[in-house]
Amino acid sequence: MIKFEAVNKRFPNGTTAVHNLNLEMADGGITVLVGSSGCGKTTTLRMINRMVEPTSGTIHVGGKDVLKQDAAQLRRSIGYVIQQSGLFPHRTILDNIATVPLLLGWGRKKARSRAAELLETVGLTAESGKRYPHQLSGGQQQRVGVARALAADPPVLLMDEPFGAVDPVVRTQLQDELLRLQQELGKTIVFVTHDIDEAVRLGDRIAVFRTGGHLVQCATPAELLARPADEFVADFLGAERGLKLLSLSTLADVPQSPAPEGGRWELVLDTSRTPLGWLDRDAGGSETLVPVRPLRDGDSLLSALNESVASPTGLIARVDGAGVLTGVTPRDVIHAHAGDWHASASSRAAQAGALALDTEAKVAPSSADTATSGNGASGTASTVTPKGGTS
Repeated sequence: MIKFEAVNKRFPNGTTAVHNLNLEMADGGITVLVGSSGCGKTTTLRMINRMVEPTSGTIHVGGKDVLKQDAAQLRRSIGYVIQQSGLFPHRTILDNIATVPLLLGWGRKKARSRAAELLETVGLTAESGKRYPHQLSGGQQQRVGVARALAADPPVLLMDEPFGAVDPVVRTQLQDELLRLQQELGKTIVFVTHDIDEAVRLGDRIAVFRTGGHLVQCATPAELLARPADEFVADFLGAERGLKLLSLSTLADVPQSPAPEGGRWELVLDTSRTPLGWLDRDAGGSETLVPVRPLRDGDSLLSALNESVASPTGLIARVDGAGVLTGVTPRDVIHAHAGDWHASASSRAAQAGALALDTEAKVAPSSADTATSGNGASGTASTVTPKGGTS
């Protein structure tokens, strides 16, 4: 667990970067720190490995006070990924990844073996290990940066806007890769971004900061979107927060039925029953198909809503893992489930807020200046728990 207790950071010029921060991040989850520029999110992250020293307060990682540890040893025990990858240009990719193991005294053979293993883990070829950073794309360099951060198998991984400098397509791919790695490795990850969509997609919990280093709210993505603590959080989430909420629910429980036959529109399949597109029978003999993007049970309600609007029939095609048609779902069914999901998320958020208030009523706050925790309730600490866990 990472635990901040009454942490402040004031710079010599008088600027307060972080103010009275109380925050707990449970093991094995992704905690995303978001907020506008200058809100203290990066400073908060960098105080964990003492790249920035706190002015007051305590920070514990794994039960140990970071201020009582040797700074160099602390940094070598924590993975760190930054926006521009930070690779050494004069070293090969393999040697870049092996950097921390070598600093920790691993033998060269063992360190390079670990580096080669991680190349495969992050989706790069063994051949790329012989190259230099300038010979890789931006996305590939970021994968190397992640591999280097994981090389010594640290329990904690700090990521400071790691995907901010790549194009949207590569960014989505890297986000997918991070989620896959997290499912496999279960690290405690602290992730900084200014992009709320990225935060919702990646975070087990999201901590929202405002200017002056004040923690305004810390909650699960669903709770945050369903019940923002105040107008600042609501504005930061954006006018489409209702749609963002739909990205957190899947099609798995949404019913489907056989594709209709005999109407104006026919869903054309290939010989393996993979959907090819919609054929308009009233188009005067035209064989041009309207494109279709089939969805699987794991796709989100937001994707389903988008596809139902784009479909000329208002139907979305559903397929299994092999791409074989399993049925269709009409737009009105998707709308109904979207409404049910919103109501359910709002109810859970209200319950979480009530529980937080009840808990805080039993514990006297340590300071009059408290942070907003859970789902809008005022408290001295916000606990971050990985998905499926308990707090």
